[in-house]
Amino acid sequence: MSAEELAGTLRQALLALGVLFVIVNLRVSWQLLAWWRGRRDVVLSWPSPKPPFYGINLAIGVMLGVILLITAYRMPRSVSSFFGLGMMFTYYGYLLPLSTRIRRGLARDGIWTDSGFMSYREIGGLTWKSEDTLVLASRHKTLARRLTVPGPHLGEVRHRLREEIGRHTIEFDDGPGLHLGTRDTRESA
Repeated sequence: MSAEELAGTLRQALLALGVLFVIVNLRVSWQLLAWWRGRRDVVLSWPSPKPPFYGINLAIGVMLGVILLITAYRMPRSVSSFFGLGMMFTYYGYLLPLSTRIRRGLARDGIWTDSGFMSYREIGGLTWKSEDTLVLASRHKTLARRLTVPGPHLGEVRHRLREEIGRHTIEFDDGPGLHLGTRDTRESA
């Protein structure tokens, strides 16, 4: 394989990665925007833990920034390479660090889980996986989300969930899904 063919293959790979990271960047940007808009409605929250290998991800962002500058200086006509590197740099350099600022917890109309927001009306079931991990099942989709609750907030989270179940904001026996009979659904919280 010649150097020109290798460079062409690399440009195509960077273009494909750029398209993939556009989708990822849009998803993370949407979550950041939704959290920013709803931050006034938070009832109980705590800082989210840093993701695994957070330092390595930040180092990748710095390296991508350096490579992006070199690419802009040395190959100004390589738009596909610049696009791919730019989208990856946007994620690792900006969106990933910003997404760690999304606080987890309970809002007035839903729950900010470890992977996104779930409204109370969307919750079709909930259970405690371990002493500090709440698992929420979606009413309409095959989807489960997890929320790790720090020890000092466990009692208040359980209390607020029981209140929402008591007000029928969270209903397990409505709609499609698994109906478990006549048990008191507040015991799930």
